[in-house]
Amino acid sequence: MDDQFSTSVEFGLKLSKRIYYGKERTMSPPNPEEMEKSESFFPTAPMVYAVVSEPAIVDNPDVPSYQPYVHGRCEPPALIPLHMHAIAAEVDCYLDTAFVTVSGAWRVHCIMAGQSCDCRIAVPMGEQGSVLGVDIDDGVRSYHTQLITMEDSKDTEKVAKAKDGLLLKRRIYTLKVPQVEGGSNLFVKVNWSQKLSYEDGQFCLSLPFSFPAYVKPVGKKITKREKILLNVNSGTGKEVLLRTSSHPLKEVRRQVGKLGFLYEAEVSSWSSADFYFSYDVSSSDIFGGLLLQSASLHDIDQREMFCFYLFPGNSHHRKVFRKEVVFLVDVSVSMREWLLENAKNALLAGLSKLSPDDSFNIITFNENTQLFSASMELATKETVENATLWISRNFIAEGGTNILLPLNQALEMLAKTSNSVPLIFLITDGAVEDERHICNVVKSHPTNRSPLCPRIYTFGIGSYCNHYFLQMLAQIGRGYYDAAYDVDLIDFQIQRLFNIASSTILANINIDALECLDSLELYPNYMPDLSSGCPLIVSGRYLGDFPDYVKASGVLPDMSNFTVDLKVKKSKDIPLDRVFARRQIDFLTAHAWLLESKQLEEKIGKMSIQTGVPSEYSHIIFVQTKKGKQASEPVSIQEKLADVNGKKIIFLRNLGIGFGNLVATAENLSPCMEEVKLHETSEILAKAAARCCSTLLDRCCCMCFIQACSRMNDKCAITLTQLCAALACFECLNCCFELCSCD
Repeated sequence: MDDQFSTSVEFGLKLSKRIYYGKERTMSPPNPEEMEKSESFFPTAPMVYAVVSEPAIVDNPDVPSYQPYVHGRCEPPALIPLHMHAIAAEVDCYLDTAFVTVSGAWRVHCIMAGQSCDCRIAVPMGEQGSVLGVDIDDGVRSYHTQLITMEDSKDTEKVAKAKDGLLLKRRIYTLKVPQVEGGSNLFVKVNWSQKLSYEDGQFCLSLPFSFPAYVKPVGKKITKREKILLNVNSGTGKEVLLRTSSHPLKEVRRQVGKLGFLYEAEVSSWSSADFYFSYDVSSSDIFGGLLLQSASLHDIDQREMFCFYLFPGNSHHRKVFRKEVVFLVDVSVSMREWLLENAKNALLAGLSKLSPDDSFNIITFNENTQLFSASMELATKETVENATLWISRNFIAEGGTNILLPLNQALEMLAKTSNSVPLIFLITDGAVEDERHICNVVKSHPTNRSPLCPRIYTFGIGSYCNHYFLQMLAQIGRGYYDAAYDVDLIDFQIQRLFNIASSTILANINIDALECLDSLELYPNYMPDLSSGCPLIVSGRYLGDFPDYVKASGVLPDMSNFTVDLKVKKSKDIPLDRVFARRQIDFLTAHAWLLESKQLEEKIGKMSIQTGVPSEYSHIIFVQTKKGKQASEPVSIQEKLADVNGKKIIFLRNLGIGFGNLVATAENLSPCMEEVKLHETSEILAKAAARCCSTLLDRCCCMCFIQACSRMNDKCAITLTQLCAALACFECLNCCFELCSCD
């Protein structure tokens, strides 16, 4: 997918050199070197591209160049980046979640007047981004995305065949706007949510805002204005301090626990750097609170909402638990090459950060297991060096996948620990058939052998593994889960997850008041530990009343008890239902998978519609509305449009990650081989032609065919020619049927 997208953009930039901008200097085209210096041509900010299959229509809609006609088609279609005329972003930060709204205007500057083409929108989102809505206006028609439940999607065939509206690398959302006229202005507004990262005691946001030079508009007196409005509500009632910012921010509002900033400038060139900012909540010690909020009238769950948060403070000298960690690393054939290499590099980095008082072991697994040692080993310099040598010799990708065997071995190794936190760190890229059984085995594992039961941290690579199984396993083990869909991020994200696991400062956390509530539901229902590398935030629903103060307790690294009084207050300006929608839907989806509950699936679908967060049990549609009466237009073969109440609907892909791929795991397919395709028309044509030729060749021997032709008279030759032409026509009709039936 990376190569296909980048190749299409690179070809589009070369094709755009046909455009004539006029003789004046102010109308000079972009520098060709700037247009081609990008390495991948992948979008690093919201972008819009003209999808060009017919190169002859590429021209300036205002100043025609009358260039020679270009024969042929672009297969796959070229993607020409459109010129951007305005961009604005609004960011609202609550606790550890940011809601982003980006609005922009692009002009179809590369398609001649009177012609039209599809336009592809690509929006890179931040960490754990969830697209919440897209609104588009081209002056003639308006479009918006909408979520529907599985019950509402009556045409299941069209839903299953939907090809557009997809996530590239699970972080770049792209969809296509059909048939936009040359010279039109395209106004786009995109909403999404993303998680704030936590680094060195600071909350950090990175917003994709780096625009390439070739989106700069060409022409006289075209003003270019950038705007970013930033609102921060920490929810803590403590002083919030801005630490770093990539763009000059002007403070427009300051209250206790809240900040407001504005960046607005008229620029000669668009921003070439991502918008980055960080802030912290002033405190050197562990602190927290509990927020309450009533359900809205339209909420499908009328129980009260609450949010419990515990922050580690920004002290850099806090003592952490001694660790006993077992690394479980998948070395099946599918983990070959860069996948295993990145996992190995991350593991070596994790070993180097262990202190001599920590102990560890390594288990590699495919159908069988290999152990670095028969028992836990202290992380001395000599032992780490021996482990490094063992890793270089034994990290060989071969065989299938069996997770239960190494997991049982790790649980037994960590059964009797004292004065330390036992950790199991699982890395895999595959799905297995006994996943529900594995969860039940871990649930039933005895937890009273030591003060702290084993914590399980899971890391999934690619989309072939069952990420909901890994989330469920981490919830049961009171640990955390993370995933990487981009090979380049595997090393970094594994190290980050291990840093969280290895910096536990408070374990066995409990809130006394929860025992007195009715109909209590926690997300997650097993309270994780507090780490200096990650704040603890737990949400839930309940019936009953909270007291004015609650007591949170836990165990410190020296095994002494810790308690802190937390103030309970009602939150009116933090939308708790929106802030926790993504994690609650993921949590419930994991439980629906484990319990195979249709009732939970229906509940998740309704929650998805209510909050606007895509789920496994909802579908996205793209609704087109005409402005005034317009002539009917042909429907693209790549889109199946259905008329509903006078509106046209395009069915888009489900954005869920699915529940793993047992077939791909059994065949040991690498996640790197998985490819999401933007264009499939050319492949269908090629397959149809290949099928026609192969069928003909299969039916007759070449030598017999040549000898028969040499003895054939003119009438037979004419008859045979007509027969071949008729067969070719039938195959063309079959090809047209396939093209018209694909979405």
